[in-house]
Amino acid sequence: MSKKYNISVEATLEVIGGKWKCVILCHLTHGRKRTSELKRLMPNITQKMLTQQLRELEADGVINRIVYNQVPPKVEYELSEYGQSLEAILSSLCAWGDVHITKVYGDKSKVLAESVLNE
Repeated sequence: MSKKYNISVEATLEVIGGKWKCVILCHLTHGRKRTSELKRLMPNITQKMLTQQLRELEADGVINRIVYNQVPPKVEYELSEYGQSLEAILSSLCAWGDVHITKVYGDKSKVLAESVLNE
């Protein structure tokens, strides 16, 4: 049975909604990343949540999981071709966030620097 949505944005939010998925996708717009790199870039996410979010994004076809046949095992994630179609949306979300940070806090660089120091 197919899923029914009342409005198309529900389908979008089902795929990229939640606290971490957009953050993961934004990091992947800059190229392939290993799980450990993503964890370093997102220190407030738990390993369990990161793994879960990556699996869901992969199941939805927006990221690819690349497994290298080597010892020790190496796994990287990248945006799939389908996931690359989200780049304009992600860019718009980042731009809106820049405006919001400036509106609420004033100096964006100060807020971002403070958040990095507090992690």
